[in-house]
Amino acid sequence: MNKFSWPCVLVAVASFAACNQTSGTTTAKTAVAHADDTVMSCTSNLPSRFAVNTSSDSIVASGNNSYEGMVKIPGGDFLMGAADKEGRTDEYPQHAVHVDGFYMDATEVTNAMFAQFVKATGYVTTAERKPDWEELKKQLPAGTPRPADSLLVAASLVFTPPAGAVQLNDVSQWWQWVKGADWKHPQGPGSSIKGKEHFPVVHVSWDDAMAYAIWAGKRLPTEAEWEWAARAGLTNKPFTWGTEPVEKGKPKANIWQGHFPDRNTATDGYARVAPVKSFAANAYGLYDIAGNVWEWCSDWYRSDSYTQSGTKKLINPAGPAASYDPEEPTVPKRVVRGGSFLCHASYCASYRVSARMKTSPDTGLEHTGFRCVKN
Repeated sequence: MNKFSWPCVLVAVASFAACNQTSGTTTAKTAVAHADDTVMSCTSNLPSRFAVNTSSDSIVASGNNSYEGMVKIPGGDFLMGAADKEGRTDEYPQHAVHVDGFYMDATEVTNAMFAQFVKATGYVTTAERKPDWEELKKQLPAGTPRPADSLLVAASLVFTPPAGAVQLNDVSQWWQWVKGADWKHPQGPGSSIKGKEHFPVVHVSWDDAMAYAIWAGKRLPTEAEWEWAARAGLTNKPFTWGTEPVEKGKPKANIWQGHFPDRNTATDGYARVAPVKSFAANAYGLYDIAGNVWEWCSDWYRSDSYTQSGTKKLINPAGPAASYDPEEPTVPKRVVRGGSFLCHASYCASYRVSARMKTSPDTGLEHTGFRCVKN
């Protein structure tokens, strides 16, 4: 497939103008973020990339009721949302929330775990399916020409760092559509997950994550559950580990170090995805709740959901009834949380516990995975 060779791809990849200056850890960067709320976030404006009708209707629970690999998260009350001035507008205002106790996977779902699901069910992920042009064109401007059949193939977006410094307003310089990229081939057909059984599974859509959760007898966490678990009993702290800046001390999470997007010094030991449990767990025993890969939540995304929460404490909120993203109002989005190996303090500090992002549910990416919860 030619790089960004048709309009849908151009639209999709333009969304990755991501992380530029929308949040961070300095006053200057925060000022930029709040001065221009039209700046796109790390996962904004992603159209329905594959427009493949995947369904979990045929998936049945495996019957395994074990809590193996999970940690118990106590119930409690907290203020959800950003407590400082570092957040994006959709992280305000803080609002009171109560969540009941639950169990959560200690790690992101790994390749080995996902492989067991695929073997048992024969499930085919979104990224492995051929796009449906009739569905895809509904999300493109009227009159968009139909691409050649040779381009309507199963593919996914792979991070491809440029050789040198580039302008950050052209994300096509570091994201590339790769035919054959999927969970078994994270960088395309020449790559594999052999020897990476304990790495997080990636290139999974929300639909794929839901199918796995049903099979495993679990579910995806609500956004409130995810943030409560990430806070790990700490009150109004920006990070899952507390307040120490991510750049200080020993590596705390798998993020980007160096100059984005061309030079990753990999000070934390990893240039891309890291095996689970490569960094210390938080106080609740959760690994990689910050960085490594984005994690799907069950909630629909609304940019104004916090402003509509009111003053009454919310009890086990499950999110809005429908999605609304003013940057792309015709495309429904689900919430993703936690940041990824591409987050940098000066570019995309979404490893903060209150940081929110959103992605079309049929979209999988090289830096997106999930973990499950259970009542």
